Amino acid sequence: PNSIVLSTFPVIHVIKPRMTKKAWSGRFNSKESPLMEAFNASISFDKRLYPYDIQGSLAHAKMLKKIGILKATDFNKISKGLEKVKKELDNGKFKFSNSFEDIHMAIEHRLIKLIGPLGGKLHTARSRNDQVALDLRLFTIDQTKKIQKEIQKLQKNLVSLAEKNTTTILPGYTHLQRAQPVLLSHHLLAYFEMLRRDFQRLEDNLVRLNECPLGAGALAGTPIKIDRLYTARTLGFSEVSRNSLDAVSDRDFVLDFLFAAATLSTHLSRFCEELILWSSQEFGFVTLPTAFCTGSSMMPQKVNPDALELIRGKTGRVYGNLLSLFSTLKSLPLAYNKDMQEDKEPLFDSADTITKCLEILNALTPKCKFHPKKMLEATTKGFLLATDAADYLVKKGLPFRQAHKVVGKLIQFAISKNCGLEDLDLKTLKKYSKLFSADIKKTLSIQNSVNSRTSLGGTATNCVKREISRANKILKKK
Repeated sequence: PNSIVLSTFPVIHVIKPRMTKKAWSGRFNSKESPLMEAFNASISFDKRLYPYDIQGSLAHAKMLKKIGILKATDFNKISKGLEKVKKELDNGKFKFSNSFEDIHMAIEHRLIKLIGPLGGKLHTARSRNDQVALDLRLFTIDQTKKIQKEIQKLQKNLVSLAEKNTTTILPGYTHLQRAQPVLLSHHLLAYFEMLRRDFQRLEDNLVRLNECPLGAGALAGTPIKIDRLYTARTLGFSEVSRNSLDAVSDRDFVLDFLFAAATLSTHLSRFCEELILWSSQEFGFVTLPTAFCTGSSMMPQKVNPDALELIRGKTGRVYGNLLSLFSTLKSLPLAYNKDMQEDKEPLFDSADTITKCLEILNALTPKCKFHPKKMLEATTKGFLLATDAADYLVKKGLPFRQAHKVVGKLIQFAISKNCGLEDLDLKTLKKYSKLFSADIKKTLSIQNSVNSRTSLGGTATNCVKREISRANKILKKK
């Protein structure tokens, strides 16, 4: 269905290559090989940068007018021409050829076709090297803000579920073994905290993204007295890059984005894994909305959690995108090298993949149906109150290591009798420690165990309600 298509940018047709004079043709005494032309072209994927390329070109044109390179009439012609080019691109009517190599040359070629040689003045004091550095920054800023909005939506969905489940108890697990009872709301808020850090990582990258590279030229700057700060502020940047070599070769901001995406993907995968486990018949803690499940072509009874499994599976490709760009950049000398053309597809793919995964979870999560009785029933097996019994003895004065040993032996005895600790009478308990008294019965209660965990960040109901309030305040500030 269309709702699951990753590519959301306009469809742009790439036509059969045709021999066109290159911008650098004056230096060459032969035409470029068609094989090289196709291999060298990035237009098939960098076309989606066109809104940012035109945005940067308009800002650059304004600056050229400000410093007197462009007359007001020339600027008006160029800006109107760029607007027409953008309209053609928006409507999917723009025709590309590999002979134009990339989005920058394609737009420039079309502009010159529309307004004549004047269009060639636009490239004064800039290079495709600082153009693409700018375009990628603008793209990454937009994608970062888009993903942050989806993160906030998921956080709100988790808080909403937590508010509805402040009395729902389930086993907490370590090593996938039942460990101690916790509130479902407490468990859900753990993912809120993960997403809070994901949001912050992206926010931190926005600070580093706030440098405009335009004006760095190919690598050494320009002798023309341009106003880089004016261009930067026109584009919404508050700073400019301070070293022209670094400006055109820096892709740290892409790596930062890909790292943040990989970490976010890890958290989404963990959440999906738990929902997958909990929805299995072995757990039975949750029923997933069938709108996000699929069936089997052979087994009529199957309801498969495919949406969650796909999100879990796509984590691998997001990791791969980060590692591929690290590998591309690791040995590159300054400044720009053609290897850096390989920066875009990993960036685009991770941005699209993460956005779609978040959209799916935001549609799926509110429709999950939890089963409190099944969850509570699971807390009655596995000796989840063992630590409570040990803490009870500690409060009576026994060192924890000794208390641990006493309760361990009690568990062995209970296993032999096929019962729980709470089923043992006081007489039996006293055989293992004289410190046990009648008040142990209050301790050996699932509800009391949960509400005894009152340390900051604990699972007690009052603690969790405070954290829900805190989470809502955090969301209101964003």
